[in-house]
Amino acid sequence: MKRKALILIVTLCVSLTLSAQTVENKITEQRYKIGVCDWMTLKRQKLGEFKLAWELEADGVEMDMGGLGKRDSFDNKMRDPEQVVKFKQHADSFKIAVGAIAMSGFYGQSLVEKKSYKWLAEDCINTMKLFGADVAFLPLGGTGNDWATNPSVRKEVVKRLRTIGNMAAKQKKVIGIDTPLSAEDNLTLLKEINSKGIKIFYKWQTAIENGRSIPAEIRTLGNNICAFHASNTDGVWIQNDKFLQLDSIKAALDETGWSGWLFVERSRDISDVKNVKFNYGANVRYLKKVLQPKYVTLKSDGLDEKYVENILSRSKKAVDALELKDEVDRKNVLHIIANRYFELNKIYADRDSLKKDKSQRELAQAVCDSRLYKSHEGFLSNLAMYLNNKQIDTVKDVMTFNSLQVQYDALCDMIPSLTEEERHQVYIWYKEAREYAIDAESSNKKHEMFGKYKGRINNYLSARGYDLVKEREQWYKRLNERETKTGH
Repeated sequence: MKRKALILIVTLCVSLTLSAQTVENKITEQRYKIGVCDWMTLKRQKLGEFKLAWELEADGVEMDMGGLGKRDSFDNKMRDPEQVVKFKQHADSFKIAVGAIAMSGFYGQSLVEKKSYKWLAEDCINTMKLFGADVAFLPLGGTGNDWATNPSVRKEVVKRLRTIGNMAAKQKKVIGIDTPLSAEDNLTLLKEINSKGIKIFYKWQTAIENGRSIPAEIRTLGNNICAFHASNTDGVWIQNDKFLQLDSIKAALDETGWSGWLFVERSRDISDVKNVKFNYGANVRYLKKVLQPKYVTLKSDGLDEKYVENILSRSKKAVDALELKDEVDRKNVLHIIANRYFELNKIYADRDSLKKDKSQRELAQAVCDSRLYKSHEGFLSNLAMYLNNKQIDTVKDVMTFNSLQVQYDALCDMIPSLTEEERHQVYIWYKEAREYAIDAESSNKKHEMFGKYKGRINNYLSARGYDLVKEREQWYKRLNERETKTGH
């Protein structure tokens, strides 16, 4: 327990240090900023939303005002000054911006039926001011399906939106509305509202569900759009969605000169919809890859040229196995893998240096373990910007001499009577061995890791009644017979 507590403390310290170092340029003046919706990432007004956004490599969050239901006010923690201080400190520590404030409660509540709508708007605008957010999200989903065509209801919607918009405009803020209307009809609605404080918070999912072209509507609306919900309904990631051709969307954005925030709301893989980091991490990385393209720098400054050459040669084997067609992707993946080797070398060198002081040996290993954890997750996240899961597995296999498949195939060949359950368990353990092996400091340590798991597997099979000595003897006999038949 003492060791676990020490590792936990060091992990926190290292995380905060790394956050300051690696994201110091996150909130820059890039044209397109990528964020996530805190209510969808299960962090609605929770301090952890900033660390999560940082882990997802997002630029910011869209913070929700809290639940509404049939109450007259949002369940908004940000009316408490102490909470505001805590939240701002956490946001600053991870360099994560609050890009927008959301009134998601209006997904289920009607704007025209809420007598407290002015107070709700004021509460939202005050929260925007506290966090420096210039945009808020107001969905009209709870107002019903016919508000746009029912003259009396539409008149009330327009009246209330004009009031809210004017309130926002006085504070130099904008309330972005989400409607089911076409781009042309949204322009008509904005003219009716006639307030500088109301624009369109454009939702890709809404356009797709109504069979409309996102690029065409972007060109029509232009700077009448204040922000985007840049995702579709749940099903597949953005990069795998045939309805989301991001290159075409970017071309429309570039053409109009638009700049601002795009927030991922959904587009979760339906097979693993509850896995927040898995889904939002992939979507954020893909949006940033297309909208904020960058080239991976080889971090070889100060390193021995022959060492660098050797590492690049080793890394190239993994890249060649991927058969990537895009030369930029090839180079970036090559640098990501090589940089990982450089990073591992530094982590272990620092550990060994600290261990020279006998009193620091426990701390040295704790720091090393913490840095390895961060490095491991960062490595896989970086690869995911360019590779799919199967390709990432290929990289892992090359880095670990294909030991997973070689040892698994050998064991299954040695004991052909293994049940499906046993084969599955063995494969899971070898996969776990591979995860640790890609962090190992040398080829010997990689092999040792697989040896460790082989021992666990042998104990498991022995406990299930297998005579491993006998199985191995019979296997060698079969191998010799095969060799005799084939001549090699």
